[in-house]
Amino acid sequence: MTTSSSDRGVSLGMPELPAPPYPDDVRARLEADARDIVARYPDSRSALLPLLHLVQSEEGHVTRTGMQFCADVLGLTTAEVTAVATFYTMYRRRKSGDYQVGVCTNTLCAVMGGDAIFEALQEYLGVGNGETTDDGKITLEHIECNAACDFAPVVMVNWEFFDNQTVQSVKRLVDDLRTGGEVSPTRGAPLCTFKDTARILAGFPDERPGAVEASGSAGPASLVGLRLARGEAAPARVVHPREEPEDARPTDTVTEEGE
Repeated sequence: MTTSSSDRGVSLGMPELPAPPYPDDVRARLEADARDIVARYPDSRSALLPLLHLVQSEEGHVTRTGMQFCADVLGLTTAEVTAVATFYTMYRRRKSGDYQVGVCTNTLCAVMGGDAIFEALQEYLGVGNGETTDDGKITLEHIECNAACDFAPVVMVNWEFFDNQTVQSVKRLVDDLRTGGEVSPTRGAPLCTFKDTARILAGFPDERPGAVEASGSAGPASLVGLRLARGEAAPARVVHPREEPEDARPTDTVTEEGE
């Protein structure tokens, strides 16, 4: 079978046709939401980031139609909107899954098992980086630091944390995501679909019962330094080497408090 250049995604230098418009009912609904978003800012163009999340919540990624909509609402050119949409990795440029599974492969997570997890998931799901499973459930990607190094290796699903993961635990995780099993993040709000997440990021309230109350902050390990600085934690003390026998320890060890 012959594969055309368009099937392979090869550009022949021909200009693209104008983006197709949203259906009238969809555009009317998005325009109402857009008015709410724009009203939050003294300068309308400052609303571009949440507007991109809004159009992403409609189709699961930022389409040419979505970018044209943002340009129309804000009085910008499509080039200006595209420059922003292609800069931030949270905006997807092609169809993606209900659950964005991101494996941190930055230095600490990588050496703690992140590289092994990412490689295992590629084989287990049969997809590469940035690709989506055939059932449309999961898009897999490796991501940069999630600022949770004390919980390495870290996996995120739709930006919610799954800490201290292993190859076995992430396989169970993606199985549950694909079959509709109960999945709870280590910290933060319960999971919702990527489209729902995008709408929340656009600044609209999360109306799921208990979701706001369940939202968490940094875990205890991340807050040790802050607690020490505030004097809320016990003072540091000298700890003997683990391998040293109990009867070999000196009795006049000086603590940091000068005792």
